[in-house]
Amino acid sequence: MNIIGISALYHDSAACLLSNGKLIAAAQEERFTRLKHDSSFPVKAIEFCLKQSDLEINDIDLVVYYEKPFLKFDRIINSLQYETPFGFSFFRKSITAWTKTKLWIPSLIKSKLNYSGKVIFSEHHEAHASASFFSSPYKESVILTIDGVGEKACTTIAIGKENKVTILKEQHYPHSLGLLYSAFTQYCGFMVNSGEYKLMGLAPYGKPKYKQLILDNIVSYTAEGIITLNMSFFAFERGKSTINKAFCELLGRDARLPEDEMDVFYCDMASSIQAITEDIVICLAKYAKQITGLDSLCLSGGVALNCKANGELLKQNVFKDIWVQPASGDSGCAIGAAYVGWHHYLKRERVVLKNSLKDQVYLGSSYSYIEIETLLKHYNLKFRKVDSNTQNEIVSDSLLNKKIVGWFKGRMEFGPRALGHRSILANPLFEDMKHHVNLNIKKREGFRPFAPIVMEEHAKEWFENCDTSKYMVFIYEGNREKKIPSCIHEDGTARVQTLAKADNENLHDLMNHFYSKTNCPVLINTSFNVRGEPIVESPLDSLKCFFQTGMDILVLESYIISKSDNKNVSEELTKVMNYAMD
Repeated sequence: MNIIGISALYHDSAACLLSNGKLIAAAQEERFTRLKHDSSFPVKAIEFCLKQSDLEINDIDLVVYYEKPFLKFDRIINSLQYETPFGFSFFRKSITAWTKTKLWIPSLIKSKLNYSGKVIFSEHHEAHASASFFSSPYKESVILTIDGVGEKACTTIAIGKENKVTILKEQHYPHSLGLLYSAFTQYCGFMVNSGEYKLMGLAPYGKPKYKQLILDNIVSYTAEGIITLNMSFFAFERGKSTINKAFCELLGRDARLPEDEMDVFYCDMASSIQAITEDIVICLAKYAKQITGLDSLCLSGGVALNCKANGELLKQNVFKDIWVQPASGDSGCAIGAAYVGWHHYLKRERVVLKNSLKDQVYLGSSYSYIEIETLLKHYNLKFRKVDSNTQNEIVSDSLLNKKIVGWFKGRMEFGPRALGHRSILANPLFEDMKHHVNLNIKKREGFRPFAPIVMEEHAKEWFENCDTSKYMVFIYEGNREKKIPSCIHEDGTARVQTLAKADNENLHDLMNHFYSKTNCPVLINTSFNVRGEPIVESPLDSLKCFFQTGMDILVLESYIISKSDNKNVSEELTKVMNYAMD
């Protein structure tokens, strides 16, 4: 039984393939189209999933879409009628998109894929909750989903048990923690649905000076975590902006423009909304514990990618165990939709997944040695093909000498994080490494932090109370921040990835080589891309990123390409790509 799950037509479109209940392949459309957060129907991602499994579209038994379009359309129409006449232009734009495409998902799926089988729908938060619970190691758990908005729900509390997810409580649009955080994302000069993680990264540079002002005027919440937004400060129902003039007047300054210099006022504002977000998430978690009595928690929805809030929740010890779905945003709903088809629609029994990078995120494309070598020869590049031990010696020495390494090995990760297969690696021991990688490699804002990857067997020595954190979804305090200054953030914390040898033997062996030379089991691990670009999918993507940035060494499976050995490179590889700012 083969099921395709689809998330599409809002942002971060994605697809996955579930075969007899096992997750075989998953990918975001952006990786293939090279358009970050691509919202288009994921034709290329579906083509990859089929190819990965040696299947044709006629082998697919069921397609599941991640939300119910008519419910969502009903919410949009009902919301817009209260905004008359101010929401008319948004209404006209929306009605065109919905009547042409979004209401006719089965027809769209069948025409795009030449598919003649069954199409069903999951609800949006059902997909989020299912993605988290059915990927978790728990047989029973409470599930907390927090995002911008699905059809109507913005926050839900559910219970997962065996092969069933049941939603217990819902809070409906427009009173949304996700939309509140997005409003401050825009106010601080970042792009909504893209720059929320920047706001989180900015927060430690400020103090929560405006927390009470925001709570007194913009948002309030109860002991049950039910929030109320004062809608006189928001404009998202009219479609042009999340915030309005009154919002800016209350806070005392205009919204920051993306090109403006960052100053302490916006740092303090980021700190204030981050503190409020953490308080509300903890409040919701305590209430979920109170009404269910369960010891395990699954988190999902876009807000679950706020690893600072996750870290603060972890410290509270509300739950014995917490699982955060690695692709908690809308892309992960493709997985959740497929699970809804398998467990809810077909009523199949559940097999609990291993807590393994191979099962959870290493689900994307990979390339053969023949494909890579053919590409390298096509561009007349000088390269070396070496065994793994030689490669690790060369790369660890390069890192020791302050070189920056592009690391392309194995199947591409699914989700927003590079977790060791499409990564840029650097030495964290140099104090100026953060500035160097931000400026010369990633070409992004200087305040942005870098995540450390640490050998799992050494994690507790370097990060407080950190045992296992495979997916970069929690923040931990550093134990030796002075030793690795370039991957410890302003507040002394880090978004840690622990790496066990069983999860990624190649990278673990490299880190062991580095450890033997430095007594440091930590590397900087950031995604293999530049600002505005999706993470690289193919060897060609990686070559272009490599030659257009200040990276020194590129590892493509068993091949090593050194920039110093390749001076006269094809313009096709060196021509700088102009990506839209994220």
